[in-house]
Amino acid sequence: MDRHAGDHARNDLDTLIDQYVTHDAANIRARLLPKALAVLQRHRDAGDDVLVATGAPPELARAILDFVAHQDLPVIGSLSRPFLGGLVTREHCHHENKMRMVRAAGHGPIEVAYSDSAADLPLLLAARAPVVVNPKRGRVEMFRRVLPPGTPILNWGCAERGGD
Repeated sequence: MDRHAGDHARNDLDTLIDQYVTHDAANIRARLLPKALAVLQRHRDAGDDVLVATGAPPELARAILDFVAHQDLPVIGSLSRPFLGGLVTREHCHHENKMRMVRAAGHGPIEVAYSDSAADLPLLLAARAPVVVNPKRGRVEMFRRVLPPGTPILNWGCAERGGD
Protein backbone atom coordinates (compact mmCIF):
# COMPACT_ATOMS: atom_id res chain seq x y z
CA MET A 1 0.00 0.00 0.00
CA ASP A 2 1.27 3.47 -0.89
CA ARG A 3 2.02 5.23 2.39
CA HIS A 4 1.38 8.56 0.65
CA ALA A 5 -2.12 7.55 -0.49
CA GLY A 6 -3.61 9.87 2.13
CA ASP A 7 -1.68 12.79 0.66
CA HIS A 8 -3.07 11.93 -2.76
CA ALA A 9 -6.60 11.66 -1.38
CA ARG A 10 -6.22 15.04 0.38
CA ASN A 11 -4.94 16.61 -2.84
CA ASP A 12 -7.82 14.97 -4.74
CA LEU A 13 -10.33 16.45 -2.26
CA ASP A 14 -8.76 19.89 -2.59
CA THR A 15 -8.91 19.56 -6.38
CA LEU A 16 -12.57 18.46 -6.24
CA ILE A 17 -13.44 21.43 -4.01
CA ASP A 18 -11.67 23.81 -6.42
CA GLN A 19 -13.49 22.27 -9.38
CA TYR A 20 -16.86 22.43 -7.64
CA VAL A 21 -16.41 26.05 -6.64
CA THR A 22 -15.22 27.04 -10.11
CA HIS A 23 -17.88 25.04 -11.97
CA ASP A 24 -20.80 26.00 -9.73
CA ALA A 25 -19.78 29.60 -8.92
CA ALA A 26 -23.01 31.16 -10.19
CA ASN A 27 -25.20 28.79 -8.14
CA ILE A 28 -23.06 29.24 -5.03
CA ARG A 29 -23.28 33.03 -5.34
CA ALA A 30 -27.06 32.78 -5.82
CA ARG A 31 -27.41 30.81 -2.56
CA LEU A 32 -25.40 33.29 -0.49
CA LEU A 33 -27.98 35.24 1.46
CA PRO A 34 -27.55 39.03 1.28
CA LYS A 35 -28.94 39.46 4.82
CA ALA A 36 -26.45 36.94 6.23
CA LEU A 37 -23.58 38.66 4.45
CA ALA A 38 -24.70 42.05 5.78
CA VAL A 39 -24.87 40.72 9.37
CA LEU A 40 -21.43 39.14 8.97
CA GLN A 41 -20.03 42.43 7.69
CA ARG A 42 -21.60 44.37 10.59
CA HIS A 43 -19.91 42.06 13.09
CA ARG A 44 -16.59 42.50 11.33
CA ASP A 45 -16.98 46.28 11.09
CA ALA A 46 -17.71 46.35 14.84
CA GLY A 47 -14.42 44.55 15.49
CA ASP A 48 -16.11 41.40 16.78
CA ASP A 49 -14.16 38.15 16.72
CA VAL A 50 -15.94 36.09 14.10
CA LEU A 51 -15.52 32.35 13.72
CA VAL A 52 -17.15 30.04 11.20
CA ALA A 53 -17.81 26.59 12.68
CA THR A 54 -19.28 24.19 10.15
CA GLY A 55 -19.87 20.51 9.59
CA ALA A 56 -18.36 20.90 6.12
CA PRO A 57 -14.66 20.49 5.44
CA PRO A 58 -12.92 23.78 6.33
CA GLU A 59 -11.39 23.91 2.83
CA LEU A 60 -14.87 24.08 1.30
CA ALA A 61 -16.01 26.77 3.74
CA ARG A 62 -12.89 28.83 2.99
CA ALA A 63 -13.43 28.49 -0.77
CA ILE A 64 -17.01 29.77 -0.39
CA LEU A 65 -15.90 32.61 1.92
CA ASP A 66 -13.47 33.66 -0.82
CA PHE A 67 -16.53 34.64 -2.91
CA VAL A 68 -17.42 37.34 -0.42
CA ALA A 69 -13.95 38.58 0.54
CA HIS A 70 -13.99 36.94 3.96
CA GLN A 71 -11.18 34.49 3.27
CA ASP A 72 -9.33 35.67 6.38
CA LEU A 73 -12.00 34.39 8.79
CA PRO A 74 -11.01 31.50 11.01
CA VAL A 75 -12.86 28.32 10.09
CA ILE A 76 -13.37 25.17 12.11
CA GLY A 77 -14.84 22.27 10.19
CA SER A 78 -14.99 18.52 9.92
CA LEU A 79 -11.56 16.95 9.54
CA SER A 80 -10.67 13.92 7.46
CA ARG A 81 -7.92 11.34 7.51
CA PRO A 82 -6.59 8.84 5.01
CA PHE A 83 -8.19 5.41 5.02
CA LEU A 84 -7.78 2.63 2.46
CA GLY A 85 -6.60 5.02 -0.24
CA GLY A 86 -9.35 7.54 0.38
CA LEU A 87 -10.54 9.86 3.12
CA VAL A 88 -12.90 9.35 6.03
CA THR A 89 -14.12 11.81 8.61
CA ARG A 90 -11.69 11.87 11.52
CA GLU A 91 -13.50 14.49 13.55
CA HIS A 92 -16.99 15.67 12.67
CA CYS A 93 -17.66 19.30 13.61
CA HIS A 94 -21.19 18.54 14.73
CA HIS A 95 -23.36 18.84 17.87
CA GLU A 96 -21.31 18.62 21.12
CA ASN A 97 -18.11 17.96 19.19
CA LYS A 98 -18.44 21.34 17.46
CA MET A 99 -18.22 23.00 20.88
CA ARG A 100 -15.26 20.85 21.86
CA MET A 101 -13.46 21.80 18.62
CA VAL A 102 -14.24 25.50 19.14
CA ARG A 103 -12.84 25.37 22.68
CA ALA A 104 -9.80 23.30 21.60
CA ALA A 105 -9.01 25.99 19.02
CA GLY A 106 -8.76 28.50 21.87
CA HIS A 107 -12.04 30.35 21.46
CA GLY A 108 -13.54 31.56 24.70
CA PRO A 109 -17.01 32.78 25.59
CA ILE A 110 -19.48 32.99 22.71
CA GLU A 111 -21.33 36.27 22.56
CA VAL A 112 -23.57 35.60 19.54
CA ALA A 113 -24.16 32.34 17.67
CA TYR A 114 -26.18 31.91 14.48
CA SER A 115 -27.46 28.56 13.29
CA ASP A 116 -30.26 26.93 11.33
CA SER A 117 -29.82 23.48 12.81
CA ALA A 118 -30.95 21.62 15.92
CA ALA A 119 -27.54 19.92 15.75
CA ASP A 120 -26.11 23.25 16.87
CA LEU A 121 -28.12 23.42 20.09
CA PRO A 122 -24.94 23.08 22.21
CA LEU A 123 -23.50 26.10 20.38
CA LEU A 124 -26.71 28.11 20.62
CA LEU A 125 -27.10 27.28 24.32
CA ALA A 126 -23.49 28.31 25.00
CA ALA A 127 -23.97 31.73 23.39
CA ARG A 128 -24.97 34.78 25.37
CA ALA A 129 -27.23 35.71 22.43
CA PRO A 130 -28.36 32.77 20.28
CA VAL A 131 -30.02 33.50 16.94
CA VAL A 132 -31.81 30.87 14.87
CA VAL A 133 -31.86 31.62 11.16
CA ASN A 134 -33.83 29.78 8.48
CA PRO A 135 -34.74 26.73 10.57
CA LYS A 136 -36.77 23.87 9.19
CA ARG A 137 -40.40 24.81 9.78
CA GLY A 138 -40.97 21.73 11.91
CA ARG A 139 -38.17 22.75 14.30
CA VAL A 140 -39.34 26.28 15.14
CA GLU A 141 -41.42 25.24 18.17
CA MET A 142 -38.59 23.09 19.53
CA PHE A 143 -36.19 26.06 19.30
CA ARG A 144 -38.75 28.25 21.12
CA ARG A 145 -39.08 25.62 23.83
CA VAL A 146 -35.39 24.96 24.53
CA LEU A 147 -33.74 28.33 23.88
CA PRO A 148 -34.07 31.34 26.18
CA PRO A 149 -37.32 33.34 25.85
CA GLY A 150 -37.04 36.02 23.22
CA THR A 151 -34.41 34.20 21.15
CA PRO A 152 -34.80 35.56 17.60
CA ILE A 153 -35.95 32.94 15.10
CA LEU A 154 -35.50 34.65 11.77
CA ASN A 155 -35.91 33.98 8.09
CA TRP A 156 -33.27 35.62 5.92
CA GLY A 157 -34.85 34.96 2.58
CA CYS A 158 -35.47 31.21 2.34
CA ALA A 159 -39.12 30.72 1.37
CA GLU A 160 -39.04 26.99 2.13
CA ARG A 161 -37.72 27.54 5.68
CA GLY A 162 -39.29 28.86 8.89
CA GLY A 163 -38.62 31.95 10.98
CA ASP A 164 -39.93 35.49 11.17
